[in-house]
Amino acid sequence: MMRRKLLVFSLLILCFLSSDIVLKKCHAIWLTLPSTGTKCVSEEIQNNVVVLADYVVVSDDPSLLTPTIAVKVTSPYGNNLHHKDNATHGQFAFTTHEAGNYLACFWVDGHNPGGGDVSVNLDWRTGIAAKDWESVARKEKIEGIELELRKLEGAVEAIHENLLYLKTREAEMRTVSESTNTRVAGFSIMSLGVCITVSALQLWHLKRFFQKKKLI
Repeated sequence: MMRRKLLVFSLLILCFLSSDIVLKKCHAIWLTLPSTGTKCVSEEIQNNVVVLADYVVVSDDPSLLTPTIAVKVTSPYGNNLHHKDNATHGQFAFTTHEAGNYLACFWVDGHNPGGGDVSVNLDWRTGIAAKDWESVARKEKIEGIELELRKLEGAVEAIHENLLYLKTREAEMRTVSESTNTRVAGFSIMSLGVCITVSALQLWHLKRFFQKKKLI
C-alpha cells in the first residue's frame, strides 16, 4: 500500500515538473535598437495559437526622458496585427489564423534624447504559456492539484497539436521534395536526349562534309 502511494506521489511530482517545463514556452528577449535602422524578431507559429507579448523601453539614463519606439507586428501573409508609434511600453495579443513566421519589428521613431542605442525588453509568449491560468482557476473554482492537472492537460494538448503540425509540415515537405526530384529527373532525361540529338546531327553533318570533299 505504501509503495503504491509513493508511486502515485512520484508520478504527481513528475507531472508538475513536466507541466512547469512545458508551460514556460516563452521568450524574454533583450533588443538593442540602433538610432537608425530596424530590428525584428520572428517565430514560426501554427494556426489557431494564442500569442501574447509585452514590451518596454529600458532607459540607461534615468535623468533623461525615456526614448520612444515604433512597433509593428505582421502575419506570414503581411497582414498588420499591431502597429504603435511613440511608445515606451505596450502589449499585443492575437490568435493566429495563418501558419508561418510571425514578425515583430522595432525601431526608434525619432524621440531619443540620448541619441544612442535604445534597449527594449520583449516578453513573447505563445500557446499554453499565454493562457491566464489565474482567471481559469477563479472561473472554474479550481486550485492546487486540480489546477496543476488542468495545466498539464493543456500542455499535453499543446504538444499533441505541435506533433500534428510537424507531421503536416513533414508531409508537405515530402511532397515538394518528390515533385522537385521528378522535375530534376525529367530535366536530366531531356538534357540527355538533347545531347544525343546534337551529337547525332554533328556526326551527320561531318559525314556529309567529308563526302562532299571526297575524303571518305
